[in-house]
Amino acid sequence: MIAQENKAKLNFDNTEIAFKNKSDRDLERAYWLFKMVASSTLIKVGTPITNFSLRIGLPIQGIIRNTIYKQFCGGETIRGCSDAIQELGKGNVTTILDYSVEGEESEENFDATCQEILSTVEYAKQNPLISFCVFKPTGVGRFDLLAKIDAKQTLNVEETAEYRRLLDRCDRICKACYDAGIRVLIDAEHSWIQDTIDDIARDMMEKYNKQNVIVYNTYQLYRHDKLASLKADFAYAEVQNFYIGAKIVRGAYMEIERERAAENGYSSPIQPTKEASDMDYNQAILFCLDHIDRIGLMAGTHNDASCLLLAEEMDKRHIPHDHPNVFFAQLLGMSDNLSFNLGAANYNVAKYMPYGPVKSVMPYLFRRAQENSSAQGQTGRELGLIIKEKKRRSATK
Repeated sequence: MIAQENKAKLNFDNTEIAFKNKSDRDLERAYWLFKMVASSTLIKVGTPITNFSLRIGLPIQGIIRNTIYKQFCGGETIRGCSDAIQELGKGNVTTILDYSVEGEESEENFDATCQEILSTVEYAKQNPLISFCVFKPTGVGRFDLLAKIDAKQTLNVEETAEYRRLLDRCDRICKACYDAGIRVLIDAEHSWIQDTIDDIARDMMEKYNKQNVIVYNTYQLYRHDKLASLKADFAYAEVQNFYIGAKIVRGAYMEIERERAAENGYSSPIQPTKEASDMDYNQAILFCLDHIDRIGLMAGTHNDASCLLLAEEMDKRHIPHDHPNVFFAQLLGMSDNLSFNLGAANYNVAKYMPYGPVKSVMPYLFRRAQENSSAQGQTGRELGLIIKEKKRRSATK
């Protein structure tokens, strides 16, 4: 059987498979990019300089487009991502098209973002290499409005109408995905708006996950309460007879969360140690597999050990590698050793592919760069694999 045959071949250090679709020039660009990202000082200094240069119109977009943007983004438009989508598909890796424009606050922009996400759904209907659509609630509604609801403050008439429009946008996206048979991920955000997002996601799952898994909520396991949230949502879904979609990640806002908790004098929602996050993450994997007939699992992780745990547990439980309720996911331009080696072993794998105009996507790219510069060992791991592949290619020439 394929699962048993590929089990022995799953090796995340296999750089030949990991970088098969990368030219020598691509590797060299990636090498220098990760060298720069490894310097937290350079990121801190470079971010405001680049922002200033873009704001006053200095001609640096071409440089950005051919370096950091090319590494981590698919294109400026949906159609512009087609080559990158096809390239991933050659390695048995699918795409999550992620419209990554951030920081917009007007109703006009929220409507435009909603329409753009609906366009990704239409495109996904035509392209089987797109396995998920995705949206951030703050892409279709105002952050401060969600914070006010989360804080249990009373909305005025205008804010109530505004919230109804936010809910309508979320529902339109989820319904379009339901009608198209395309899965959709609702991204997690900061803890002080997350309860409201969880409520929205739960309502969408209850409405659209009656026959199978379409809508996925995101559980950030670097929070000490999120394993319990996952289990509580599953218990509720059992009573109400719907399926749970669970995208599990460690998390993306740790430093901000800890700083805000300290400034405002409340207990931090973040786990006390990385080991505690790892333990809850792996427990979430096992919980989802225990109920895989009722839970759609997306393991969003760049962690070798968690990927190996999920792969090995699937084999132990005789779950096919291509089971429709189990996906691995990584970000475009990172952890290709995980994505393409898993793809080669016939697991379901997807890459988050950010896209959008260069200037508009820069806040996203800077946030990712800052996360990577502070992530323990991630950048060093990327560099080590690139160096290994460069040596391997040199030896075979």
